[in-house]
Amino acid sequence: MSVEVMCNEQRFVLETANTAYVLDIHEGGHLQHIYWGKKLAHKCDYKAMRPFVIAHSSFEATRGVMGYEFIPWGEMVYSEPTFKASNSTGERGFDWIYEDYKLETVNDQLTELSLCLTDKLGRYRIQLIYGVYKEYDMISRRLVVINESEELLTLEAARSLQVAFKPGQVSRFTHLAGKWVGEFQVIQETLSEGRKTIDSRRGNTSHQANPWFAVDTDATEETGDVWFGHLAYSGNWDIHVEKDAFGLVQLCGGMTDFDFSKVLKANESFETPPFFIGYSENGFSGMSHLAHRFQRDVILPKDHRDHLRKVLYNSWEATYFDVSVDEQKRLAEKAAAIGCELFVIDDGWFGERHSDQAGLGDWYVNQDKFPNGLSELISHVKSLNMAFGIWVEPEMVNKDSQLYDQHPDWVYQFSNKNHTEARHQLVLNLGKKEVRAYIKNWLGELLAKHNIHFIKWDMNRAFSEPGIVEKSHGALNHTKMSHEQQQLWMEHVTGLYEVIDHIKNKHPHVVIETCSGGGGRVDLGILQRTDQFWTSDNTDAVDRLSIQYGASFAYNAKAMMCWITDSPNWLNQREVPLTYRCHVAMLGALGVGGNLDHWDDIELAEAAKWIAYYKEIRRTVQEGNQYRLASPTISSRTDYTAIQYVSEDKEHSVVFLFEDGLKYGEQLTLITFKGLDPEAYYKDQSGFKATGSFFMNGGIQWQLSKQYTSEIYELHKCEE
Repeated sequence: MSVEVMCNEQRFVLETANTAYVLDIHEGGHLQHIYWGKKLAHKCDYKAMRPFVIAHSSFEATRGVMGYEFIPWGEMVYSEPTFKASNSTGERGFDWIYEDYKLETVNDQLTELSLCLTDKLGRYRIQLIYGVYKEYDMISRRLVVINESEELLTLEAARSLQVAFKPGQVSRFTHLAGKWVGEFQVIQETLSEGRKTIDSRRGNTSHQANPWFAVDTDATEETGDVWFGHLAYSGNWDIHVEKDAFGLVQLCGGMTDFDFSKVLKANESFETPPFFIGYSENGFSGMSHLAHRFQRDVILPKDHRDHLRKVLYNSWEATYFDVSVDEQKRLAEKAAAIGCELFVIDDGWFGERHSDQAGLGDWYVNQDKFPNGLSELISHVKSLNMAFGIWVEPEMVNKDSQLYDQHPDWVYQFSNKNHTEARHQLVLNLGKKEVRAYIKNWLGELLAKHNIHFIKWDMNRAFSEPGIVEKSHGALNHTKMSHEQQQLWMEHVTGLYEVIDHIKNKHPHVVIETCSGGGGRVDLGILQRTDQFWTSDNTDAVDRLSIQYGASFAYNAKAMMCWITDSPNWLNQREVPLTYRCHVAMLGALGVGGNLDHWDDIELAEAAKWIAYYKEIRRTVQEGNQYRLASPTISSRTDYTAIQYVSEDKEHSVVFLFEDGLKYGEQLTLITFKGLDPEAYYKDQSGFKATGSFFMNGGIQWQLSKQYTSEIYELHKCEE
C-alpha cells in the first residue's frame, strides 16, 4: 500500500518507492507534520516515531511549539496561515476539527489520501488531498473547501502546501530569481531566524521568481538530502519559508493571499492547484532526475509526451514585423536545407500588425502580406518536408485595433483611472465568458482551416489596473464589489486553462509552446497543457548557459526550447563562434532563430552538420538523466561549464564542454563523468575504450585553449 494508517488511525504514512511522508492527528484535531525523508525499513519504525513538541510559555500555543501540516488563521500560531476565511455573519475564525479520512486508488500511478476537517458547527468542510505517485517518488497536495451552509463563505487565503522541518534538519533555501532576459538564476541562501518570501503578483508566474523551491543541509550535486516542490499554477503565487527561535522551519505555498478573495455560495466548493513535492538523498542531481522524469511521464500533455521535439526554425529575428509570403518562403527553404523540421512564423502575420503598436486582437490573415492566405506558405513549407507553426498572443489587445474599438470593456481597468500600457497593449479579461468564446472561435477556426502543427502562445506584459468593468448606457462602470473583483486573478488562470484545454481537445495534433516574453510563465500548471516552454528572449549563447543551467534545476530538457541565433547577438552585441552557439542550443529542445539570409555558405553548412548530429543524440538529451558536472556560475571556481546527459538504460552518454572564463593562458583540466554503468565498457568518438568506472573516477583531460572553446564528448556502451 502507498498509504498506511496506524496508531489508532491517528497517524498516516505515505510511502513511495524510496521515500516516506508522515503526519499525525494531534490532540484537539490539529494536523502535525512528523517526518519526510528516506523510506524506513519496517512499519514499526513509523509507529515508534515521537512527535516533536516544545513546551515554552504563555506566549506560544498551549499545545506547544511544533511543526504543522495545516495552520488555521487566528490561533496562537503566527506563521503564514494555510487557510483563512470569514462568513457573511462576521465570523473571522473557525475551529477546524479532524473528522475522518478516505483512501482511493485513482489509477496505476496514483493513490490519494483525503483528510476531512470540519468547523465544529458542521457548516464548512476542508479536504486535504495527498496524491502518492509511488513509482516517481513524488507526492501532491491540494485543498478542497466546501461551503455546506446557507451563508456566504469568503476565502482570504487557501494555500496548497504546509510542511515543517525539525531543528537542524535544513539550513539552506534554494530558489530561482531573475528578470526579463535574465531568468532562472539560482539563488541559495542560509536559513536564519525570520521569514523569506518569494512570489508573483503580476498575473503570471513571472520572470522575477518561479514557483519552485528546494531546501537542504550542505547538499552537493551528488550527495546529501534535498527536499523540493513545484506549484502547478500559472497566476499569482507565494512560497514562505520561516525559521523560528527554536530552529523549527515552517514552509508553505500556493496561491497568494495578495488581493485574493473567493466567495463560496451555499454548496459551492473551491479547489486549490496542486503542489508537487519530492525528496532525494542524492543531492541536487537526484532531485532534478526525479522532477524531470515525473514531468516527462506524468505532467506533460499525453498526446505528445512520448514524442521527441522537432528542430524548429522561427522567423522572428529574421523579419520582425516585416513579414511577407515571399520572404517567409525563402527562409523556409533555407531552414529546410539545414535540417529544420518545423517552420514557425512569428508576430506580424495578422491584422494591421506592422509594429507592436497596432493590430493585436484582430486575428485575421493580412491580405497584403499573404494575398492568397496562409495556405500558400503552409503548402510550400509542407513541400519542404517541414511542419508549420504560428505565433499567437490571445490574451492581449492593442488599443489601436478593431477588437478594442468594439469591446473596450473586455480589458482589465479601473473606471476612473487611465490605462497603463506596456508594449502598447492591454490584458484581456479571460474571466469573461465572451472573451473566452472569442478566443476559442478565432483560434479554432485558424486551426480548422489550416494545416498547423505548432502554436507559440505568447504573453508579453504583466497585469495592471486589476478591475472589471461593464458597458452601461455608453459608459464603463464597475458592477461588482471589490471582493468579487479580487477573484479576477485566478479567474484569468482558470479561463486560460479552459481555452487551452478546449484547443487541445479539439486539435490534439497541435503542439503548444508556452511563452511570456521568454520564461515569464513556466510552471507545472501550464506544462500540464503545453508541450514545451520558451526559456528566455535572451538568445546570447553565453547568457543562455546560466539561464538554462538554472532552469534545469526545476524543469526538464525536453520541454526547454533553445535557439541558435546570429552573432553579434541583438542583446549584448557579443560575437560568439557558431560552434559554441550550436552547442549551447543543443542542451535542450533545439531551434534556430537567426536570420538565415545573413549566413554564408560556410555557416549554413556548419549549422546543418550540428543539426544532423543533434538528431542522433536528441533522445538522450531530451529524455536522459542530466548531470551538472560544472556550473556556469561565478562561484563555481572552474574555467569551464560541463553538462552531461545519460540515457535511462545507460547505453549512451553525451557531455557538453564549454570554456567559461579562461584566464592565465591555456589550461589542461580533468573532467570526471557521472551516471554510467561502472562495470560496462564505453567507447568514445575516437575509438578510445574504458569502463564506466574509469570515466567516472579517472576521467578525461580537456585542453582549454581560447575563449569560446566548446566540445561534445560522446560515449557508447560497447563489448569489452
